[in-house]
Amino acid sequence: MAVRTAMSISLSSEGISLSDRQRLLLGILDAFGGLLGNQDFQKVLFLYCQEPDSGRPYEFVPYKRGAFSFTSYADRRKLIALGLIEENEHYWRFTDKGRNSVQSDILLTAFARSLDGLRGDDLVADTYRRFPFYATRSEIASKLLRGDHEALARIEAAKSKEDSKSLLTIGYEGRSLEAYLNLLLKARVNVLCDVRRNPISRKYGFAKSTLANACAGVGIWYEHLPELGISSDQRQELKSQSDYDRLFEEYERVYLPTQTQALKTIQTWIEHGQRVALTCYELHPHQCHRHCVSEAMEALFQNRFGAQHL
Repeated sequence: MAVRTAMSISLSSEGISLSDRQRLLLGILDAFGGLLGNQDFQKVLFLYCQEPDSGRPYEFVPYKRGAFSFTSYADRRKLIALGLIEENEHYWRFTDKGRNSVQSDILLTAFARSLDGLRGDDLVADTYRRFPFYATRSEIASKLLRGDHEALARIEAAKSKEDSKSLLTIGYEGRSLEAYLNLLLKARVNVLCDVRRNPISRKYGFAKSTLANACAGVGIWYEHLPELGISSDQRQELKSQSDYDRLFEEYERVYLPTQTQALKTIQTWIEHGQRVALTCYELHPHQCHRHCVSEAMEALFQNRFGAQHL
């Protein structure tokens, strides 16, 4: 991480505890003079995170105006709450407290100089040309790159292609919100079906309302079918795969046959041309009941869907 230890000491001396990511946000803001518009800040942060030595502290999704990090905005809210940056819907700007807390970093200053004053539409267009995947959902690419047929062709080529699978499953264990959304986008998922009984999470981005809003931002429709979930008290003593298998066998034999309506709801989405991903927590599908739901879909609807696990 390029942000110096001195910055951490200065902040901690005032009783402020920040993560390396949050200190990086302050360091970038300092390197760019203490004031950046929202769009410029996102693109600058994105380009910094593509540097080989950055450690990629933030991940990004292709958004309406290009690369965007939801997590950076969660960290921004912490910095606002601590009184280090202003609460402003258009800018990132230091408060006096924030400005006095940060010491300049030579590596971030050099990175800022490397952009040679690039800002606004020119900065956005530069990210589109260099990283076309992150322009695949842009609402302004054709305007900013008018006449640059090569760049527009690379963006088109970066879009996910047709796939015969219409039912997929995905877990968020070990994944950031951005990495998770990128997997869905690359698989061309347009309906995310949450099959958790209680869609709450201590991991940023995966509580119901936050996940639904993030999905809407990238063009994915979020639905919650809690009736397909397993209650938390049934999952307390799962220590081995055989424990999972016994739970899932009972779930498939006793409970799922009573949930035909929920399964038919998923079938209706698919029959209307949607690509549906079932989601829950566990990374591995065979430690999650979502694989039982996908197999029940296969059995009930005569193997028409061919579920794929992301």
